Amino acid sequence: MNVAAKQAENTIREVCKALLGKEREVRETMLAFLANGHILLEDMPGVGKTTMARAFSRAMMLECRRVQFTPDVMPSDLTGFSIYRKEEERFVYQPGSVFCNLMLADEINRTSPKTQSALLEVMEERSVSVEGVTRRVPTPFLVIATQNPFGAAGTQRLPEAQVDRFMISMSLGYPDFESELAMAKEIGGTDRLEQVQPATGKKELLEMQHAVNEVYIHDNVYRYILQLITATRRQSCWERGASPRATIALVRMSRAAAWLEGRDFVTPRDVAEQFPYVMHHRLQLNTSARMDNLSKGRLIQDCLDGVRMPPMGVRGK
Repeated sequence: MNVAAKQAENTIREVCKALLGKEREVRETMLAFLANGHILLEDMPGVGKTTMARAFSRAMMLECRRVQFTPDVMPSDLTGFSIYRKEEERFVYQPGSVFCNLMLADEINRTSPKTQSALLEVMEERSVSVEGVTRRVPTPFLVIATQNPFGAAGTQRLPEAQVDRFMISMSLGYPDFESELAMAKEIGGTDRLEQVQPATGKKELLEMQHAVNEVYIHDNVYRYILQLITATRRQSCWERGASPRATIALVRMSRAAAWLEGRDFVTPRDVAEQFPYVMHHRLQLNTSARMDNLSKGRLIQDCLDGVRMPPMGVRGK
């Protein structure tokens, strides 16, 4: 394992100091950051989403901002606006909350579609356009967005075109018994977040992202990726299959997984491990599948089981 990959592993260990019992979820978040992607969390309140974002910002020395999305949050709150300064006799631009490195967009499905679109445009373009002027947001720019389960009071379903811009989705869920017991015993003591120490920085993260893009993928693995994507389009249980953006996300996440393992090539197993995280928010059950109470997770696994994993040798040859 190279030095940069060790720094990434150290970052994961530091974040796990603040988020007990969630090593797999923390690791997956780190992979998404290495792949320069955004994360969608669908969870109930109070399971540690804000803690995870703040812990990553401390461990990676990133500027972090949190926005609580409500129906009255305006696009200008995110992108910024100009105000007139009488003493200067001119309009001065005031940057919005997206001008940071790591943004926690809390309960994104409670705000208006116009505000959702403003955020998702920044996620895609890494820039904002205000009054005809385009301004780049800082690099790196990463978003952890949370949404309440669909059907909860005051929520509305995100449009599929917007959901598709998140690289992965997952749920933190409840902590295991021992982890929650440890949390309970520490109430009133030192905040676990204070134990998180810097393990890397913005410059190093950008270098890691560049290294991930150089990871080799054999043609057989590319074909395996496309076969999995095609399998989602052939299943009759979905409203529609995965988009080409899902293909790009799966390639990037597979490269990140291989790089973090210390390899310079992707294996089919890397692809298979990342497939559920990339697909879960992109695939929606159709009416017939919902009436039959089919499990989305089980159907995604059926796609994996239905595609033969290619045999691979050293460096995929």
